[in-house]
Amino acid sequence: MKKMIQENEYDSMMFHPYNVLLFLSLASITALFMAFSVSFVYSRIQGDIPPIKLPLIFYFNTFLLIGTSISLWWAKKSYLEDHTTNYQKALVLTIILTLAFMIMQVFGWNELVASKIFIASDNAASFLYIISGLHFVHVIAGLPFLILFLFTARKRMQEPVSVLVYFSDPAKKLKLRLLTIYWHFLDALWIYLVLFFGINYLLS
Repeated sequence: MKKMIQENEYDSMMFHPYNVLLFLSLASITALFMAFSVSFVYSRIQGDIPPIKLPLIFYFNTFLLIGTSISLWWAKKSYLEDHTTNYQKALVLTIILTLAFMIMQVFGWNELVASKIFIASDNAASFLYIISGLHFVHVIAGLPFLILFLFTARKRMQEPVSVLVYFSDPAKKLKLRLLTIYWHFLDALWIYLVLFFGINYLLS
């Protein structure tokens, strides 16, 4: 009975403190980016500033982030199926794709600079750097958790008993689920940002 109550506690997406904290954080991030989006449109219209054409790297990065969502989904699926090898492979792949995204994003900013589009050029450029930079920061914030999951898995998945304990830990299951939700949110947010700036450019 005690085990059932504990599992119900960790399975609940409504009442566990971690769940509440995550959803409040996601709501705050959403509000922040929506505020920046509205400010960008208002500033561009009021100042009659032409929008900026996104470098192709920004679009390429979309596929990298989609790849991280798929690989993290694979990690969660492998965890639920108690598949040790695939679980660790999926985490490694997610980390590699995330690092690739971060590197390519730096190249994307460099491409903007090479086109003489600086953060102080105009309001449109400022918003582009700030919004993409904020997203970058949130990706960095999630990366240590991915590394910690991989480190813990490799440390504790050495023998059958420790593997069983790891996969049966409801706290680990909850944290992996929350990390997956956070990562999918970041991917959806990036897709929104790329579409937002792309549509603004096309409609100008």
